Amino acid sequence: MSIDIETARRVAKLARIRVEEERLPALAQELSGILTFMEQLNEVDVTGIEPMVSVTPMRLKRRADVVTDGNIQAQVLANAPDAREGFFAVPKVVE
Repeated sequence: MSIDIETARRVAKLARIRVEEERLPALAQELSGILTFMEQLNEVDVTGIEPMVSVTPMRLKRRADVVTDGNIQAQVLANAPDAREGFFAVPKVVE
């Protein structure tokens, strides 16, 4: 698939990046190269291959999913400009 200069300009606008006019042809060529590489990857037969998370087999440590307050309320509120009754106090914004 080939990307033209107008498409490269639109991609840059959507990505919110500023690309000078003279750089647009090079950007279009780079994007075309990326899409060509992706097309090559699509040709690889991966049937029966499990997705990998890591190159080394690892088991994640399991722990009980228990809701706690972390037992660090005082540390969390230490830098608060205003704390009352164990909570952050903020000014009223809706009347």
